[in-house]
Amino acid sequence: MPELPEVETVRRTLEPAICGQCIRGVQVFWEKTLVPWPETPYADVLNNAFIQSIGRRGKYLLINLEPNWTLLAHLRMTGQFVYYPEPRAADTHTRVIFALTRGELHFHDTRKFGRIQLLPTDQTTVCPSLAKLGPEPFSPEFTRQYLQHALAKCKNGKLKPLLLSQAIVVGLGNIYVDEALFRAKIRPERIAAQLDEAEARALHAAIIDVLTAGIEHCGTTFRDFRTANGEKGGFQDMLQVYGRAGEACRCCGRTLEKLRLGGRTSVYCAHCQR
Repeated sequence: MPELPEVETVRRTLEPAICGQCIRGVQVFWEKTLVPWPETPYADVLNNAFIQSIGRRGKYLLINLEPNWTLLAHLRMTGQFVYYPEPRAADTHTRVIFALTRGELHFHDTRKFGRIQLLPTDQTTVCPSLAKLGPEPFSPEFTRQYLQHALAKCKNGKLKPLLLSQAIVVGLGNIYVDEALFRAKIRPERIAAQLDEAEARALHAAIIDVLTAGIEHCGTTFRDFRTANGEKGGFQDMLQVYGRAGEACRCCGRTLEKLRLGGRTSVYCAHCQR
């Protein structure tokens, strides 16, 4: 599933392509993809709507339309926004096509899990999907003190599942949690409330560093993820532990191990992560 660096990469590559354009029409090939606002047909809102800006909240993309509508998109497993300067026929996995002033924006989704929800812009902060989210990792609210205090309240909770929950901090998924814990030299099964000040500081810095690196390399592509230009990300070439169970640690040479936590596989180095 795309995590913060992938969604931010889509936002950054989509923004110069479609902002300032108008939506001239919408074709929906999979009805469940586009969720309309109750009692307001999406065509009434989207036809001739001006695309004002594109934002991001955690793993959600927000396409803001004038005067007061937003398309809240969650890519889920295989969703992709791709901009084409010229009209292009739908392919097997095209779920929605937005015809624009210049070109088209296609939403492709192989597994059909992605959703695009239409809602009033002033409702975005209180909609259930966003209201329960923790702070953004690059925001002033996400400090070392905040992180340590939030983890301390979790009593017997283990570290990795808590970081995946989106309640402590948003945007982290399986890839970037494994990578951040490796950089911080902390095991994924540690009891979160037991982290001391130095460990909390190291984890806080590692989260910001690994997400920054992910964005700089345009996200991680193993199979499905693409930028809005249709290009692959490059962070998969920098992964230290994720997906490398049984291989040698690039720091100490020991064999990387794995375990299951909260139904997810975690890869770590038992020597570097004490």
